[in-house]
Amino acid sequence: MPTLTRRELIQGKRAAPGNRLMFKPEQGPNGDVLVTIFLRGAMDGVHTVAPYADPAYRKQRPTLALAEPGKAGGVVDLDGFFGLHPDLAPLSQLFQDKRLAIVHASGSPDQTLSHFEAMQSMERGVDDGNSTASGWITRHLTANPSNQSPVRAVAIGDVLPKSLQGSLSATAVRSLSEFRLQVPKEWPSEFRTALGALYAPEADAAQRSGTVILDLLTRLEKLDPATYKAEHAADYPDTGLGQGLKQVAQLIKADVGLEVAALDLGGWDAHVAQVQLMTGLMKELGQSMHAFHADLGDRMSRVTLVAMTEFGRRVHENSGLGTDHGRASAMFLAGGGIKGGKVYGQWPGLATEQLDRDGNLRVTTDFRDILGEVVQRRMRNPRLDQVFPNHTPRFLGLTSA
Repeated sequence: MPTLTRRELIQGKRAAPGNRLMFKPEQGPNGDVLVTIFLRGAMDGVHTVAPYADPAYRKQRPTLALAEPGKAGGVVDLDGFFGLHPDLAPLSQLFQDKRLAIVHASGSPDQTLSHFEAMQSMERGVDDGNSTASGWITRHLTANPSNQSPVRAVAIGDVLPKSLQGSLSATAVRSLSEFRLQVPKEWPSEFRTALGALYAPEADAAQRSGTVILDLLTRLEKLDPATYKAEHAADYPDTGLGQGLKQVAQLIKADVGLEVAALDLGGWDAHVAQVQLMTGLMKELGQSMHAFHADLGDRMSRVTLVAMTEFGRRVHENSGLGTDHGRASAMFLAGGGIKGGKVYGQWPGLATEQLDRDGNLRVTTDFRDILGEVVQRRMRNPRLDQVFPNHTPRFLGLTSA
């Protein structure tokens, strides 16, 4: 739980390094607020964004293949070739409004097909996750240090994801209600008032720092997830992801300098009974993303949401009516700066001779090409050599400058 000790208040350590006050709430990030959703367990991109017009689709998946658009249980058509699973139907309007883009056949260079190894490589933004201890988002924060908000980077959950490891400015919370000034019970009730008086003169850096932090805490303490009312008839599902995104929306609206928010949605490892296992997850993902976009309204012009997974699934279904570990999957991107309404990427095909030697959908777009474009064009950070070392991203043109 994030707490502020009296020493930290006096020294201003939560405000800026070196006891210098740099952050002002109205400054915030240079570019977009980035919201990441990691779909842990390896989401099947062929099931969520089905290539229903690929000649080999139904041959490879005689049971799992979805019906064509217009038929019972059929896909929601996107472009005449790809279609969204009907459980993801809430995202179709965003796609039609050109606020949602999909990059298919995307993934990482990792070929171990190990959840741990693949997640580590992707969250650390490198070929080999063991080559560095820091996450790619942490390196972005380090390379672009102008935003000094104490809540610059927040993970909604129990622990920091690997993408934020190594960051001194990142915090993991289960609920915004954890952002509170922790005062021992034996301290007098007038303690907060005394603190305000102590820092009121703002004669030096420590006093100015204390004033900003007290003001920030006051603003954060007003963010009550239980009483929050979403705007524009947004209807968040009562799920972990839904309630997490609702709290991220609160932080964005509060204008407290949030730059990155990280969330997880796990459980995608569909070795058996894939239809039943993925139904609830897809509904949660689609409804949560749609509600978040609706709630923020015009504020989405400065927000980019990215949903990614560590790898995809084997193309051919197995005997348990599921799919085994594979390679390429799909990434979802939403926001006002996204050139949506298009499925990006080079489609490699599903015919047996078009797959890799293990029967997997081939990766034709490196995930760092996608994230690199977001970092440079939407988050206004040109230091991609620091964010993604030993990789030069090739942009797909899916964002506006």
